[in-house]
Amino acid sequence: DELMAAKEIYDYVGAVTPDVDVTLALEAQGEISEESLENCVIHLGDDGSEERISLSTTPVFFVTFGFNVLSEADSGTLLDLYHTSACGMALSFKWTAYDGHTYVVRFDTNLTRAGNAMSRLRSLGIRLKILGRIDDP
Repeated sequence: DELMAAKEIYDYVGAVTPDVDVTLALEAQGEISEESLENCVIHLGDDGSEERISLSTTPVFFVTFGFNVLSEADSGTLLDLYHTSACGMALSFKWTAYDGHTYVVRFDTNLTRAGNAMSRLRSLGIRLKILGRIDDP
C-alpha cells in the first residue's frame, strides 16, 4: 500500500465538467513532477521595492510525466486523443491520475513521440494543466 501525502491536488480544486467525455487512463511511467502556483503578479520597482497583486485565490496545478515505452495501440490512443478529442491544447478531458483520482485536464504542450523505427514509441514530457476534478463516487 503506497503512502499518500496528507494533502493532494484533489483537495485544492473544485469539480468541473470536461469539454469532452474522454478519459486518458494510460499509466504514467518514470518520474512525475507536479508544479503549483498562486496566480499573482509581482511588479519590481527600480529601487528594489515590490508590489504584489493576487489575481485569484484558486491555485493552478500542472503535472508533467512521460510514457517511456508504449505499445503501438497505446501510442495511437494518445495520438488520437491529442488530435481528435482534445483538439491539441484546446479542449479539456478526464485523466485518471496516479493518486487514484480523476481530474479534468487539458494538454499544456505539443505532443512529441519518439521511438526506434516507431516500433516502440515513447512520449516524454507530457504536461497537463489541471482544471478541476471529477468528484469521487
